Amino acid sequence: MKKIYDCNNVAYPEFTKGRVISCKAEKGVRPDNSVFALVLAVSGDKLPMPGQFYMLHATKSDVLLGRPISVFHSEQKKDHVEITFLILQKGEGTKELCRLQKDDEISILGPLGNVFPKPESGKALIIGGGIGVAPVAGFAESLKDKTYDFYASFKSGKYALENIKPKKLVITTDDGSEGIHGMLPAALTVETIKAGNYSVVYACGPTPMLAYVKKTAEEAGVLCYLSMEARMACGMGVCLGCTIDTTEGNKRCCKDGPVFDSRIIKFPQFKDSFSAKAQPRKEPLTGEPDLSVSIKGVRLCNPLIGSSGTFGFGTEYASVFDVNRLGGIASKGLTLEPREGNSGIRLWETPSGLMNSIGLQNPGIPHFIEHELPEMLALKPVTIANLSGSTLESYIEGAKLLDKTEVPIIELNISCPNVAAGGASFGMTCALADQAVSAVRAVTAKPLIVKLTPQSPDLINVAIQCIKSGADGISLCNSFQGVAIDIERGVPVFDKIKAGFGGPAVRPIAMRLIYELCTEIKKLPAAQQVPVIAIGGIEKWQDVVEFIMCGAAAVEVGTNTFANPFTMLECIDGLAAFMKRKGYKNLEEMRGIVLN
Repeated sequence: MKKIYDCNNVAYPEFTKGRVISCKAEKGVRPDNSVFALVLAVSGDKLPMPGQFYMLHATKSDVLLGRPISVFHSEQKKDHVEITFLILQKGEGTKELCRLQKDDEISILGPLGNVFPKPESGKALIIGGGIGVAPVAGFAESLKDKTYDFYASFKSGKYALENIKPKKLVITTDDGSEGIHGMLPAALTVETIKAGNYSVVYACGPTPMLAYVKKTAEEAGVLCYLSMEARMACGMGVCLGCTIDTTEGNKRCCKDGPVFDSRIIKFPQFKDSFSAKAQPRKEPLTGEPDLSVSIKGVRLCNPLIGSSGTFGFGTEYASVFDVNRLGGIASKGLTLEPREGNSGIRLWETPSGLMNSIGLQNPGIPHFIEHELPEMLALKPVTIANLSGSTLESYIEGAKLLDKTEVPIIELNISCPNVAAGGASFGMTCALADQAVSAVRAVTAKPLIVKLTPQSPDLINVAIQCIKSGADGISLCNSFQGVAIDIERGVPVFDKIKAGFGGPAVRPIAMRLIYELCTEIKKLPAAQQVPVIAIGGIEKWQDVVEFIMCGAAAVEVGTNTFANPFTMLECIDGLAAFMKRKGYKNLEEMRGIVLN
Protein backbone atom coordinates (compact mmCIF):
# COMPACT_ATOMS: atom_id res chain seq x y z
CA MET A 1 0.00 0.00 0.00
CA LYS A 2 1.27 3.46 -0.88
CA LYS A 3 2.23 5.61 2.10
CA ILE A 4 -0.12 8.46 2.98
CA TYR A 5 1.10 11.65 4.66
CA ASP A 6 -0.67 14.30 6.70
CA CYS A 7 -0.45 18.05 6.19
CA ASN A 8 2.80 18.13 8.20
CA ASN A 9 4.34 15.52 5.90
CA VAL A 10 4.20 12.91 8.66
CA ALA A 11 3.50 9.41 7.39
CA TYR A 12 0.34 7.70 8.56
CA PRO A 13 1.07 4.35 10.17
CA GLU A 14 0.91 1.13 8.21
CA PHE A 15 1.07 -2.52 9.17
CA THR A 16 3.87 -4.21 7.30
CA LYS A 17 6.84 -6.54 7.64
CA GLY A 18 10.41 -5.76 8.51
CA ARG A 19 13.52 -7.84 7.97
CA VAL A 20 16.12 -8.16 10.69
CA ILE A 21 19.51 -6.88 9.61
CA SER A 22 21.08 -7.47 13.00
CA CYS A 23 20.21 -7.86 16.67
CA LYS A 24 23.15 -7.44 19.00
CA ALA A 25 23.75 -6.60 22.64
CA GLU A 26 24.41 -2.88 23.00
CA LYS A 27 27.96 -2.06 24.10
CA GLY A 28 28.51 -0.23 27.36
CA VAL A 29 25.36 -1.55 29.03
CA ARG A 30 25.49 -2.95 32.53
CA PRO A 31 24.53 -5.63 33.26
CA ASP A 32 25.71 -7.19 30.01
CA ASN A 33 23.11 -8.32 27.48
CA SER A 34 20.28 -6.35 29.08
CA VAL A 35 19.81 -3.94 26.13
CA PHE A 36 19.88 -4.94 22.47
CA ALA A 37 20.14 -2.90 19.28
CA LEU A 38 17.63 -4.26 16.76
CA VAL A 39 18.19 -3.04 13.20
CA LEU A 40 15.36 -3.55 10.70
CA ALA A 41 15.05 -3.06 6.98
CA VAL A 42 11.63 -1.63 6.16
CA SER A 43 10.31 -0.93 2.67
CA GLY A 44 9.61 2.70 1.81
CA ASP A 45 11.37 5.98 1.22
CA LYS A 46 10.30 8.06 4.21
CA LEU A 47 12.09 8.14 7.54
CA PRO A 48 10.16 8.19 10.83
CA MET A 49 10.16 11.53 12.63
CA PRO A 50 12.06 12.09 15.91
CA GLY A 51 9.96 11.00 18.86
CA GLN A 52 7.84 8.44 17.01
CA PHE A 53 7.65 4.74 17.81
CA TYR A 54 6.58 1.41 16.27
CA MET A 55 4.66 -1.57 17.57
CA LEU A 56 7.02 -4.52 17.06
CA HIS A 57 5.88 -8.14 17.11
CA ALA A 58 8.03 -11.14 16.24
CA THR A 59 6.33 -13.21 13.52
CA LYS A 60 7.04 -16.36 15.53
CA SER A 61 5.78 -15.27 18.90
CA ASP A 62 4.34 -16.59 22.15
CA VAL A 63 2.90 -13.21 23.15
CA LEU A 64 -0.33 -11.70 21.90
CA LEU A 65 0.57 -8.05 21.53
CA GLY A 66 3.29 -6.07 19.87
CA ARG A 67 5.58 -3.94 22.02
CA PRO A 68 5.88 -0.14 21.61
CA ILE A 69 9.54 0.70 20.93
CA SER A 70 10.82 4.20 20.16
CA VAL A 71 13.04 4.90 17.18
CA PHE A 72 16.70 5.33 18.12
CA HIS A 73 18.20 5.90 14.68
CA SER A 74 17.07 5.73 11.06
CA GLU A 75 18.75 5.96 7.67
CA GLN A 76 17.53 6.03 4.10
CA LYS A 77 19.09 3.28 2.00
CA LYS A 78 18.83 2.66 -1.72
CA ASP A 79 15.69 0.53 -1.64
CA HIS A 80 14.57 0.61 1.99
CA VAL A 81 14.62 2.44 5.27
CA GLU A 82 16.92 1.13 7.99
CA ILE A 83 15.60 1.68 11.52
CA THR A 84 17.43 0.96 14.76
CA PHE A 85 15.57 0.30 18.02
CA LEU A 86 17.12 -0.09 21.45
CA ILE A 87 15.25 -2.71 23.45
CA LEU A 88 15.51 -3.29 27.19
CA GLN A 89 14.76 -6.90 28.12
CA LYS A 90 11.94 -6.70 30.65
CA GLY A 91 9.20 -9.23 29.86
CA GLU A 92 8.51 -12.04 27.42
CA GLY A 93 7.69 -9.69 24.54
CA THR A 94 10.93 -7.75 24.70
CA LYS A 95 12.92 -10.94 25.29
CA GLU A 96 11.49 -12.33 22.05
CA LEU A 97 12.54 -9.22 20.18
CA CYS A 98 16.05 -9.45 21.63
CA ARG A 99 16.36 -13.05 20.46
CA LEU A 100 15.68 -12.26 16.80
CA GLN A 101 18.26 -13.40 14.25
CA LYS A 102 19.48 -11.98 10.96
CA ASP A 103 16.83 -12.21 8.20
CA ASP A 104 14.04 -13.05 10.66
CA GLU A 105 10.72 -11.48 9.74
CA ILE A 106 8.96 -9.14 12.12
CA SER A 107 5.56 -7.46 12.02
CA ILE A 108 5.66 -3.71 12.50
CA LEU A 109 2.97 -1.06 12.85
CA GLY A 110 4.06 2.53 12.45
CA PRO A 111 5.38 5.09 12.55
CA LEU A 112 3.15 6.01 15.47
CA GLY A 113 2.69 8.98 17.76
CA ASN A 114 3.58 12.64 17.53
CA VAL A 115 7.03 14.19 17.31
CA PHE A 116 9.41 16.34 19.32
CA PRO A 117 8.83 19.96 18.28
CA LYS A 118 12.16 21.53 17.31
CA PRO A 119 13.33 24.54 19.29
CA GLU A 120 12.36 27.79 17.69
CA SER A 121 15.46 29.56 18.95
CA GLY A 122 18.15 29.40 21.57
CA LYS A 123 19.84 26.36 23.09
CA ALA A 124 18.05 23.14 24.00
CA LEU A 125 18.61 20.81 26.93
CA ILE A 126 18.03 17.13 26.16
CA ILE A 127 17.76 14.59 28.98
CA GLY A 128 17.61 10.81 28.76
CA GLY A 129 17.34 8.26 31.54
CA GLY A 130 18.19 4.59 30.98
CA ILE A 131 16.53 3.18 27.88
CA GLY A 132 14.80 6.56 27.57
CA VAL A 133 18.07 7.85 26.13
CA ALA A 134 17.17 6.17 22.82
CA PRO A 135 14.34 8.44 21.56
CA VAL A 136 15.93 11.68 22.75
CA ALA A 137 19.27 10.68 21.23
CA GLY A 138 17.41 10.11 17.97
CA PHE A 139 15.91 13.57 18.30
CA ALA A 140 19.31 15.11 19.08
CA GLU A 141 20.59 13.78 15.76
CA SER A 142 18.05 15.94 13.94
CA LEU A 143 19.39 19.16 15.52
CA LYS A 144 22.42 21.14 14.44
CA ASP A 145 25.64 20.14 16.13
CA LYS A 146 26.44 21.87 19.43
CA THR A 147 23.08 23.66 19.63
CA TYR A 148 22.11 21.59 22.64
CA ASP A 149 23.44 20.09 25.84
CA PHE A 150 22.77 16.43 26.61
CA TYR A 151 22.35 14.85 30.04
CA ALA A 152 22.32 11.05 30.21
CA SER A 153 21.49 9.26 33.45
CA PHE A 154 22.13 5.53 33.96
CA LYS A 155 22.23 3.04 36.81
CA SER A 156 25.58 1.81 35.55
CA GLY A 157 27.71 2.23 32.44
CA LYS A 158 26.66 4.27 29.42
CA TYR A 159 25.30 3.61 25.94
CA ALA A 160 23.41 5.05 22.93
CA LEU A 161 25.47 8.24 22.81
CA GLU A 162 27.52 7.57 19.67
CA ASN A 163 25.34 9.58 17.27
CA ILE A 164 24.89 12.78 19.26
CA LYS A 165 27.04 15.92 19.02
CA PRO A 166 26.13 18.15 21.94
CA LYS A 167 27.95 21.24 23.12
CA LYS A 168 28.15 19.65 26.55
CA LEU A 169 27.60 16.04 27.54
CA VAL A 170 26.91 15.20 31.19
CA ILE A 171 26.65 11.58 32.38
CA THR A 172 25.46 10.42 35.78
CA THR A 173 25.47 6.86 37.10
CA ASP A 174 24.01 5.49 40.30
CA ASP A 175 27.11 3.42 40.95
CA GLY A 176 29.65 6.02 39.85
CA SER A 177 30.96 3.82 37.02
CA GLU A 178 30.71 6.74 34.55
CA GLY A 179 30.59 10.50 34.99
CA ILE A 180 29.00 11.99 38.09
CA HIS A 181 28.19 9.59 40.90
CA GLY A 182 24.46 9.75 41.62
CA MET A 183 21.09 10.12 39.98
CA LEU A 184 20.05 13.00 37.73
CA PRO A 185 19.51 15.51 40.58
CA ALA A 186 23.22 15.22 41.37
CA ALA A 187 23.92 17.10 38.13
CA LEU A 188 20.71 18.90 37.20
CA THR A 189 18.99 21.52 39.33
CA VAL A 190 16.88 24.62 38.81
CA GLU A 191 20.06 26.67 39.00
CA THR A 192 21.71 24.47 36.37
CA ILE A 193 18.85 25.08 33.93
CA LYS A 194 18.86 28.82 34.58
CA ALA A 195 22.64 29.02 34.19
CA GLY A 196 22.48 27.08 30.95
CA ASN A 197 20.20 29.72 29.45
CA TYR A 198 18.10 27.02 27.81
CA SER A 199 15.04 27.90 25.77
CA VAL A 200 13.47 24.43 25.96
CA VAL A 201 13.95 21.08 27.71
CA TYR A 202 13.24 17.63 26.23
CA ALA A 203 13.27 14.44 28.28
CA CYS A 204 12.48 10.72 28.22
CA GLY A 205 13.10 8.19 30.95
CA PRO A 206 11.65 6.58 34.08
CA THR A 207 8.56 8.26 35.51
CA PRO A 208 10.24 9.52 38.72
CA MET A 209 12.92 11.16 36.59
CA LEU A 210 10.35 12.80 34.31
CA ALA A 211 8.44 14.12 37.32
CA TYR A 212 11.67 15.66 38.56
CA VAL A 213 12.48 17.18 35.15
CA LYS A 214 8.99 18.67 34.90
CA LYS A 215 9.24 20.23 38.36
CA THR A 216 12.77 21.52 37.79
CA ALA A 217 12.15 22.96 34.33
CA GLU A 218 8.91 24.63 35.30
CA GLU A 219 10.49 26.18 38.40
CA ALA A 220 13.21 27.53 36.13
CA GLY A 221 10.53 28.96 33.82
CA VAL A 222 11.63 26.90 30.81
CA LEU A 223 9.30 25.16 28.33
CA CYS A 224 9.55 21.38 28.71
CA TYR A 225 8.47 18.43 26.56
CA LEU A 226 8.29 14.92 27.96
CA SER A 227 8.12 11.65 26.06
CA MET A 228 5.80 9.46 28.11
CA GLU A 229 5.36 5.70 28.31
CA ALA A 230 2.28 3.58 29.03
CA ARG A 231 1.12 0.03 28.41
CA MET A 232 -0.72 -0.16 25.12
CA ALA A 233 -2.40 -2.72 22.89
CA CYS A 234 -3.11 -1.02 19.56
CA GLY A 235 -0.83 2.00 19.21
CA MET A 236 -3.55 3.63 17.11
CA GLY A 237 -5.64 5.38 19.77
CA VAL A 238 -8.38 2.75 19.64
CA CYS A 239 -8.05 0.56 22.75
CA LEU A 240 -7.80 3.49 25.22
CA GLY A 241 -5.52 1.40 27.38
CA CYS A 242 -2.64 3.89 27.40
CA THR A 243 -4.41 6.99 28.67
CA ILE A 244 -2.54 9.30 31.01
CA ASP A 245 -4.02 11.89 33.32
CA THR A 246 -3.59 15.53 32.31
CA THR A 247 -5.08 18.89 33.18
CA GLU A 248 -7.01 18.57 29.91
CA GLY A 249 -8.48 15.18 30.83
CA ASN A 250 -7.32 11.74 29.72
CA LYS A 251 -4.86 11.77 26.84
CA ARG A 252 -3.82 8.77 24.77
CA CYS A 253 -0.10 8.17 25.04
CA CYS A 254 0.01 6.55 21.61
CA LYS A 255 -2.10 9.04 19.65
CA ASP A 256 -1.98 12.34 21.55
CA GLY A 257 1.63 11.61 22.58
CA PRO A 258 4.00 10.18 23.41
CA VAL A 259 5.44 13.73 23.51
CA PHE A 260 3.53 16.10 25.79
CA ASP A 261 3.96 19.63 27.07
CA SER A 262 5.01 19.01 30.67
CA ARG A 263 2.61 21.65 31.94
CA ILE A 264 -0.44 19.46 31.31
CA ILE A 265 0.98 16.26 32.83
CA LYS A 266 -0.41 15.22 36.24
CA PHE A 267 2.24 12.99 37.72
CA PRO A 268 0.60 11.69 40.94
CA GLN A 269 -1.18 8.99 38.94
CA PHE A 270 2.12 7.61 37.70
CA LYS A 271 3.09 6.43 41.15
CA ASP A 272 3.66 2.72 40.72
CA SER A 273 0.37 0.94 41.41
CA PHE A 274 2.09 -1.39 43.87
CA SER A 275 4.34 1.12 45.61
CA ALA A 276 1.80 2.16 48.24
CA LYS A 277 1.45 -1.45 49.41
CA ALA A 278 4.90 -2.70 48.49
CA GLN A 279 6.36 -5.15 50.95
CA PRO A 280 9.40 -3.97 52.90
CA ARG A 281 12.60 -4.85 51.12
CA LYS A 282 14.58 -7.73 52.54
CA GLU A 283 18.24 -8.49 52.15
CA PRO A 284 18.95 -11.37 49.73
CA LEU A 285 19.50 -14.71 51.43
CA THR A 286 22.99 -16.09 51.77
CA GLY A 287 21.65 -19.62 52.13
CA GLU A 288 18.87 -21.54 50.44
CA PRO A 289 15.19 -20.83 51.22
CA ASP A 290 12.91 -23.41 52.79
CA LEU A 291 10.37 -24.49 50.16
CA SER A 292 8.62 -27.06 52.31
CA VAL A 293 4.86 -27.17 52.83
CA SER A 294 2.82 -28.94 55.49
CA ILE A 295 -0.68 -30.23 54.80
CA LYS A 296 -2.34 -31.58 57.96
CA GLY A 297 1.01 -32.76 59.27
CA VAL A 298 2.21 -34.23 55.97
CA ARG A 299 5.39 -32.49 54.79
CA LEU A 300 6.04 -31.80 51.12
CA CYS A 301 9.61 -30.76 50.31
CA ASN A 302 8.29 -28.06 47.97
CA PRO A 303 4.88 -26.81 46.77
CA LEU A 304 4.97 -28.35 43.26
CA ILE A 305 2.51 -31.21 42.75
CA GLY A 306 1.85 -33.16 39.58
CA SER A 307 -1.86 -32.65 38.97
CA SER A 308 -4.32 -35.52 38.80
CA GLY A 309 -5.05 -36.73 35.30
CA THR A 310 -1.92 -35.19 33.81
CA PHE A 311 0.87 -37.08 35.53
CA GLY A 312 -0.34 -40.66 35.60
CA PHE A 313 0.95 -42.37 38.71
CA GLY A 314 4.33 -40.64 38.74
CA THR A 315 6.43 -43.38 37.22
CA GLU A 316 5.49 -42.55 33.63
CA TYR A 317 7.70 -39.44 33.56
CA ALA A 318 10.54 -41.00 35.55
CA SER A 319 12.61 -41.56 32.41
CA VAL A 320 12.12 -37.96 31.30
CA PHE A 321 13.17 -36.08 34.43
CA ASP A 322 13.86 -36.64 38.12
CA VAL A 323 10.32 -36.87 39.48
CA ASN A 324 11.76 -37.29 42.97
CA ARG A 325 12.36 -33.53 43.06
CA LEU A 326 8.61 -32.84 43.17
CA GLY A 327 6.74 -32.07 46.37
CA GLY A 328 3.83 -34.36 45.57
CA ILE A 329 2.06 -36.37 42.89
CA ALA A 330 -1.72 -36.61 42.62
CA SER A 331 -2.79 -39.90 41.06
CA LYS A 332 -5.09 -40.31 38.12
CA GLY A 333 -8.71 -39.96 39.18
CA LEU A 334 -9.64 -43.25 40.83
CA THR A 335 -13.08 -44.86 40.98
CA LEU A 336 -14.20 -47.93 42.86
CA GLU A 337 -14.58 -49.91 39.64
CA PRO A 338 -12.32 -49.87 36.54
CA ARG A 339 -13.44 -47.45 33.80
CA GLU A 340 -12.71 -47.19 30.11
CA GLY A 341 -13.61 -43.51 29.90
CA ASN A 342 -15.40 -41.60 27.15
CA SER A 343 -15.78 -42.52 23.50
CA GLY A 344 -14.85 -40.34 20.54
CA ILE A 345 -12.27 -37.58 20.38
CA ARG A 346 -10.72 -36.96 23.77
CA LEU A 347 -8.30 -34.08 23.18
CA TRP A 348 -8.69 -30.80 21.30
CA GLU A 349 -6.03 -28.10 21.31
CA THR A 350 -7.07 -24.47 21.58
CA PRO A 351 -5.09 -21.21 21.70
CA SER A 352 -3.18 -21.29 25.01
CA GLY A 353 -5.08 -24.32 26.23
CA LEU A 354 -6.23 -27.90 25.86
CA MET A 355 -9.72 -29.38 26.00
CA ASN A 356 -10.15 -32.94 27.19
CA SER A 357 -12.91 -35.49 27.54
CA ILE A 358 -11.09 -38.45 29.05
CA GLY A 359 -13.91 -39.56 31.32
CA LEU A 360 -11.95 -40.87 34.31
CA GLN A 361 -10.41 -43.87 32.58
CA ASN A 362 -8.60 -45.72 35.38
CA PRO A 363 -7.85 -49.25 36.62
CA GLY A 364 -10.09 -49.01 39.68
CA ILE A 365 -9.10 -48.56 43.32
CA PRO A 366 -8.44 -52.26 44.13
CA HIS A 367 -6.05 -52.54 41.18
CA PHE A 368 -4.42 -49.23 42.14
CA ILE A 369 -3.84 -50.40 45.70
CA GLU A 370 -2.21 -53.62 44.55
CA HIS A 371 -0.16 -52.38 41.60
CA GLU A 372 0.26 -48.59 41.16
CA LEU A 373 0.26 -47.44 44.80
CA PRO A 374 3.42 -49.36 45.81
CA GLU A 375 5.28 -47.76 42.92
CA MET A 376 4.04 -44.29 43.89
CA LEU A 377 4.98 -44.79 47.53
CA ALA A 378 8.48 -45.84 46.45
CA LEU A 379 8.99 -42.35 45.01
CA LYS A 380 10.06 -39.43 47.22
CA PRO A 381 7.15 -37.06 46.43
CA VAL A 382 4.11 -37.33 48.69
CA THR A 383 1.49 -39.59 47.15
CA ILE A 384 -1.98 -38.06 46.87
CA ALA A 385 -4.74 -40.47 45.89
CA ASN A 386 -7.42 -38.71 43.83
CA LEU A 387 -10.74 -40.29 44.81
CA SER A 388 -13.58 -39.96 42.32
CA GLY A 389 -16.98 -41.56 42.04
CA SER A 390 -20.44 -41.51 40.50
CA THR A 391 -22.51 -42.13 43.63
CA LEU A 392 -22.13 -41.32 47.29
CA GLU A 393 -21.80 -45.01 48.05
CA SER A 394 -18.93 -45.44 45.59
CA TYR A 395 -17.08 -42.52 47.20
CA ILE A 396 -17.56 -44.06 50.65
CA GLU A 397 -16.41 -47.53 49.62
CA GLY A 398 -13.41 -46.12 47.77
CA ALA A 399 -12.44 -44.05 50.80
CA LYS A 400 -12.68 -47.09 53.04
CA LEU A 401 -10.28 -49.01 50.84
CA LEU A 402 -7.78 -46.14 50.63
CA ASP A 403 -7.98 -45.58 54.37
CA LYS A 404 -6.49 -49.04 54.93
CA THR A 405 -3.41 -48.23 52.82
CA GLU A 406 -0.27 -46.18 53.44
CA VAL A 407 -1.38 -43.42 51.08
CA PRO A 408 -0.58 -40.15 52.94
CA ILE A 409 -3.32 -37.88 51.52
CA ILE A 410 -6.67 -38.33 49.80
CA GLU A 411 -7.89 -35.74 47.30
CA LEU A 412 -11.67 -36.00 47.10
CA ASN A 413 -12.61 -35.15 43.53
CA ILE A 414 -16.13 -33.70 43.43
CA SER A 415 -15.33 -31.67 40.35
CA CYS A 416 -14.70 -33.84 37.28
CA PRO A 417 -16.48 -32.20 34.31
CA ASN A 418 -16.29 -35.23 32.02
CA VAL A 419 -18.58 -37.82 33.62
CA ALA A 420 -22.33 -38.17 33.29
CA ALA A 421 -23.05 -38.93 36.96
CA GLY A 422 -21.48 -37.85 40.23
CA GLY A 423 -18.27 -35.91 39.70
CA ALA A 424 -18.88 -32.17 39.52
CA SER A 425 -22.52 -32.49 40.57
CA PHE A 426 -21.42 -33.01 44.19
CA GLY A 427 -19.44 -29.79 44.08
CA MET A 428 -22.19 -27.57 42.71
CA THR A 429 -24.08 -26.79 45.93
CA CYS A 430 -23.31 -26.50 49.61
CA ALA A 431 -25.77 -29.25 50.49
CA LEU A 432 -24.34 -31.84 48.08
CA ALA A 433 -20.75 -30.91 48.95
CA ASP A 434 -21.55 -31.29 52.64
CA GLN A 435 -23.08 -34.68 51.96
CA ALA A 436 -20.06 -35.98 50.06
CA VAL A 437 -17.36 -34.56 52.33
CA SER A 438 -19.10 -35.55 55.55
CA ALA A 439 -19.63 -39.10 54.32
CA VAL A 440 -16.00 -39.56 53.29
CA ARG A 441 -14.71 -37.82 56.41
CA ALA A 442 -16.64 -40.32 58.52
CA VAL A 443 -14.78 -43.31 57.05
CA THR A 444 -11.19 -42.06 56.90
CA ALA A 445 -8.83 -40.33 59.28
CA LYS A 446 -6.36 -39.46 56.54
CA PRO A 447 -5.76 -35.84 55.54
CA LEU A 448 -8.57 -34.96 53.14
CA ILE A 449 -8.23 -32.36 50.39
CA VAL A 450 -11.42 -31.55 48.46
CA LYS A 451 -11.03 -30.70 44.79
CA LEU A 452 -13.71 -28.30 43.56
CA THR A 453 -15.16 -27.26 40.23
CA PRO A 454 -15.15 -23.64 39.01
CA GLN A 455 -18.60 -24.28 37.53
CA SER A 456 -20.37 -23.90 40.87
CA PRO A 457 -22.47 -20.72 41.00
CA ASP A 458 -21.74 -20.58 44.74
CA LEU A 459 -18.13 -21.73 44.70
CA ILE A 460 -16.70 -19.84 47.68
CA ASN A 461 -19.56 -20.86 49.96
CA VAL A 462 -19.23 -24.44 48.74
CA ALA A 463 -15.55 -24.37 49.67
CA ILE A 464 -16.26 -22.96 53.12
CA GLN A 465 -18.93 -25.64 53.64
CA CYS A 466 -16.39 -28.33 52.71
CA ILE A 467 -14.08 -27.00 55.40
CA LYS A 468 -16.88 -27.07 57.96
CA SER A 469 -17.71 -30.63 56.86
CA GLY A 470 -14.20 -31.88 57.58
CA ALA A 471 -11.93 -30.95 54.66
CA ASP A 472 -8.28 -30.48 55.66
CA GLY A 473 -7.58 -28.52 52.50
CA ILE A 474 -9.14 -27.29 49.25
CA SER A 475 -7.70 -27.77 45.76
CA LEU A 476 -9.06 -25.34 43.21
CA CYS A 477 -9.86 -25.43 40.46
CA ASN A 478 -10.56 -28.40 38.24
CA SER A 479 -10.90 -27.69 34.52
CA PHE A 480 -13.48 -25.29 33.15
CA GLN A 481 -16.21 -26.52 30.84
CA GLY A 482 -16.11 -25.60 27.17
CA VAL A 483 -17.48 -26.58 23.79
CA ALA A 484 -15.59 -27.07 20.52
CA ILE A 485 -17.07 -27.36 17.03
CA ASP A 486 -15.63 -29.23 14.06
CA ILE A 487 -16.50 -26.69 11.36
CA GLU A 488 -15.68 -29.04 8.47
CA ARG A 489 -18.20 -31.62 9.66
CA GLY A 490 -20.55 -29.14 11.29
CA VAL A 491 -20.77 -31.13 14.54
CA PRO A 492 -19.50 -30.81 18.11
CA VAL A 493 -16.00 -32.22 18.53
CA PHE A 494 -16.76 -34.23 21.66
CA ASP A 495 -19.34 -36.99 21.99
CA LYS A 496 -20.47 -35.51 25.30
CA ILE A 497 -20.57 -32.00 23.75
CA LYS A 498 -18.96 -30.32 26.77
CA ALA A 499 -15.39 -30.97 27.80
CA GLY A 500 -12.87 -29.77 30.36
CA PHE A 501 -10.65 -26.84 29.41
CA GLY A 502 -7.31 -26.00 31.01
CA GLY A 503 -3.98 -24.41 30.20
CA PRO A 504 -2.46 -20.91 30.41
CA ALA A 505 -5.64 -19.25 29.17
CA VAL A 506 -7.52 -20.05 32.39
CA ARG A 507 -4.85 -18.83 34.81
CA PRO A 508 -6.19 -15.28 35.46
CA ILE A 509 -9.64 -16.72 36.23
CA ALA A 510 -8.16 -19.39 38.50
CA MET A 511 -6.07 -16.67 40.17
CA ARG A 512 -9.21 -14.68 40.89
CA LEU A 513 -10.89 -17.73 42.45
CA ILE A 514 -7.86 -18.48 44.63
CA TYR A 515 -7.70 -14.86 45.73
CA GLU A 516 -11.38 -14.83 46.65
CA LEU A 517 -11.25 -18.17 48.47
CA CYS A 518 -8.11 -17.36 50.44
CA THR A 519 -9.58 -14.00 51.40
CA GLU A 520 -12.62 -15.77 52.89
CA ILE A 521 -10.59 -18.47 54.59
CA LYS A 522 -8.52 -15.75 56.23
CA LYS A 523 -11.71 -14.53 57.93
CA LEU A 524 -12.29 -17.91 59.61
CA PRO A 525 -11.06 -18.67 63.13
CA ALA A 526 -7.43 -19.80 63.04
CA ALA A 527 -8.40 -23.39 63.92
CA GLN A 528 -10.63 -23.60 60.82
CA GLN A 529 -8.18 -22.15 58.33
CA VAL A 530 -6.92 -24.81 55.91
CA PRO A 531 -4.37 -24.78 53.10
CA VAL A 532 -5.45 -24.12 49.52
CA ILE A 533 -3.80 -25.88 46.59
CA ALA A 534 -4.03 -23.78 43.44
CA ILE A 535 -4.63 -25.33 40.03
CA GLY A 536 -5.05 -23.57 36.71
CA GLY A 537 -2.73 -22.64 33.85
CA ILE A 538 0.66 -22.66 35.55
CA GLU A 539 3.45 -22.60 32.97
CA LYS A 540 6.34 -20.83 34.74
CA TRP A 541 7.70 -20.05 38.19
CA GLN A 542 6.26 -16.54 38.17
CA ASP A 543 2.78 -18.10 38.07
CA VAL A 544 3.63 -20.13 41.17
CA VAL A 545 4.73 -16.98 43.00
CA GLU A 546 1.49 -15.23 42.04
CA PHE A 547 -0.65 -18.05 43.42
CA ILE A 548 1.35 -18.21 46.65
CA MET A 549 1.11 -14.45 47.12
CA CYS A 550 -2.64 -14.87 46.65
CA GLY A 551 -2.64 -17.30 49.57
CA ALA A 552 -2.05 -20.74 48.04
CA ALA A 553 -0.04 -23.21 50.11
CA ALA A 554 0.93 -25.30 47.08
CA VAL A 555 0.17 -25.64 43.38
CA GLU A 556 -0.68 -28.44 41.00
CA VAL A 557 0.69 -28.31 37.47
CA GLY A 558 -1.25 -30.08 34.75
CA THR A 559 -1.56 -29.16 31.07
CA ASN A 560 1.81 -27.47 30.73
CA THR A 561 3.61 -30.70 31.58
CA PHE A 562 2.45 -31.94 28.18
CA ALA A 563 3.96 -28.87 26.49
CA ASN A 564 7.14 -28.84 28.58
CA PRO A 565 7.84 -31.86 30.79
CA PHE A 566 10.38 -29.80 32.76
CA THR A 567 7.81 -27.21 33.80
CA MET A 568 7.68 -28.25 37.46
CA LEU A 569 11.45 -28.49 37.83
CA GLU A 570 11.84 -25.04 36.28
CA CYS A 571 9.20 -23.76 38.69
CA ILE A 572 11.03 -25.22 41.69
CA ASP A 573 14.34 -23.68 40.64
CA GLY A 574 12.78 -20.35 39.68
CA LEU A 575 10.82 -20.14 42.92
CA ALA A 576 13.92 -20.84 44.99
CA ALA A 577 15.96 -18.24 43.09
CA PHE A 578 13.20 -15.64 43.49
CA MET A 579 12.89 -16.24 47.22
CA LYS A 580 16.64 -16.04 47.66
CA ARG A 581 16.82 -12.77 45.72
CA LYS A 582 13.88 -11.24 47.57
CA GLY A 583 14.99 -12.43 51.01
CA TYR A 584 12.09 -14.80 51.73
CA LYS A 585 13.36 -17.48 54.10
CA ASN A 586 10.28 -19.65 53.67
CA LEU A 587 6.99 -19.72 51.79
CA GLU A 588 5.04 -18.49 54.80
CA GLU A 589 6.79 -15.12 54.58
CA MET A 590 5.20 -14.37 51.21
CA ARG A 591 2.04 -16.46 51.34
CA GLY A 592 -1.07 -14.30 51.06
CA ILE A 593 0.79 -10.97 51.16
CA VAL A 594 -1.57 -9.44 48.58
CA LEU A 595 -4.76 -10.30 50.46
CA ASN A 596 -6.78 -7.53 52.01
